[in-house]
Amino acid sequence: MNLTDQQLLALLRDNARLSITALASRMKISRATVQKRIGVLEQEGVITGYTVKVKPGVEQNRIRAWMSVAVEGTRALAIVQQLRGDPAVYTLHSTNGKWDLLVELRSDSLENFDRILGRLRRIEGIHNTETSILLSTHKA
Repeated sequence: MNLTDQQLLALLRDNARLSITALASRMKISRATVQKRIGVLEQEGVITGYTVKVKPGVEQNRIRAWMSVAVEGTRALAIVQQLRGDPAVYTLHSTNGKWDLLVELRSDSLENFDRILGRLRRIEGIHNTETSILLSTHKA
């Protein structure tokens, strides 16, 4: 991936609805080049889709949190498989350091969030967790 591709991806991350003409204008390259690069990035699997950013607080699952998870021994793969199937798990990441996994959770209420935490903490092989509820978002 070259500098042009990186610049194109940065613009699309910020606003995937920008027209080819607008992208070309901002990057100071031809529309044909922009179209070709987007096509190549899609074919190579670099761009896997386009999404929508929603104003915080509008969505039904307005309780959002990060759960750091420490895994016992070699149970990480089994735990990842369980977490991937849980509807409250929005994103799931492997990490290094004190925590093995970082889980983004979403819930519609604090009561339901409490039940979700209890359910996830009971998964066999989860040694320890630390959860932080997101209070506000300053940059999405």
